[in-house]
Amino acid sequence: MEKNTILEQLRAAKAAHINWVQRAKMLISGFKMEEDAIPVNSTQCQFGKWFYSDAQRLNGLRNNPMDCMSEIEKLHFELHDIYLNIYKIYYDMEPQGFFSKLFGKKKKITEDSVKLAKEYFTSMEEVSKKLVNEINLMERRIVALPESDIEEL
Repeated sequence: MEKNTILEQLRAAKAAHINWVQRAKMLISGFKMEEDAIPVNSTQCQFGKWFYSDAQRLNGLRNNPMDCMSEIEKLHFELHDIYLNIYKIYYDMEPQGFFSKLFGKKKKITEDSVKLAKEYFTSMEEVSKKLVNEINLMERRIVALPESDIEEL
């Protein structure tokens, strides 16, 4: 695999993560978002799909310590756990009958719920900053490696 390809994938995954966080912010700000626009499952978002596939090759880089990948995974899980709390505020998690699905069942959002969602989002932003920092560290490590070290992946 080429260094440029790895860097492009890494940067695309980071951008996907940032967009995911922004969609959560838009939801809290009152924008209508489809329920599946912000995946709850950490393996279903674009970042997670990259992390659990192509990114696993980065474990083999000599200057990318295992604790880096572990920290990224931990932070990514934490983000999705926090977002699950927001999701529960905005989307009905109870099974719906045929007519509810057909005609839609809108969940009533109170001011207190929005305030709570904003508090969760503040926590999400803090964790996201840590995650982006870890991704940036990984990116710098990859940039520093000679192409020959990366071709072995």
